Amino acid sequence: MMTNLFSVFDPSTTIFNLSLNWMSTFIGLLIIPYNFWFLPNRFNILWNSILLTLHKEFKTLLGPNSQNGCSFIFISLFSLILFNNFLGLFPYIFTSTSHLTMTLTLALPLWISFMIYGWVNHTQHMFAHLVPQGTPAVLMPFMVCIETISNVIRPGTLAVRLTANMIAGHLLLTLMGNTGNSLSLIMINFLIIGQIALLMLEFAVSIIQSYVFAVLSTLYSSEVN
Repeated sequence: MMTNLFSVFDPSTTIFNLSLNWMSTFIGLLIIPYNFWFLPNRFNILWNSILLTLHKEFKTLLGPNSQNGCSFIFISLFSLILFNNFLGLFPYIFTSTSHLTMTLTLALPLWISFMIYGWVNHTQHMFAHLVPQGTPAVLMPFMVCIETISNVIRPGTLAVRLTANMIAGHLLLTLMGNTGNSLSLIMINFLIIGQIALLMLEFAVSIIQSYVFAVLSTLYSSEVN
């Protein structure tokens, strides 16, 4: 029984006195091994075509100077977030990507590694990024402050964007579902139709947000090369 509306996002909620909520993060990994045991099917072909398309796009974003295999980091990131977002649409499954603990754990190490690599190996290039081309000399100190702040808040914006989008849809579904007890039979039919439409929207959001997270991480990586 939920004690409040936000208890569905509480990682300390227990089942039979066992804290199993974070186990949902690893459920997606159970889907992977069967690819090595079964003949290729339509799902495999579809998933491989998606990964190949992402690989080509990420390689384009990273540029010709990127190291071989860099795109696979972001493809893995996309797959992990997509699995967790999608699994969170099922009833009684904890959505780990709706927690800043999970999203910051993904965003912060990536951003820190990009910054360390950029400032150690391309120091002059990183300084050049602080002042956009064509900036008047009077505005240069202000532009350095603005660019520094926008750079520092990047992991936070990545994490909060994913968390907020996951929480918003789930809360709306929960709020609409809780009103079902007090509605008439006709209104319940409209409620079910609305819930199905919102579920389809959440399905699209779960894909889009994983794609946005991976693409923005790729763009941040391409800036330090």
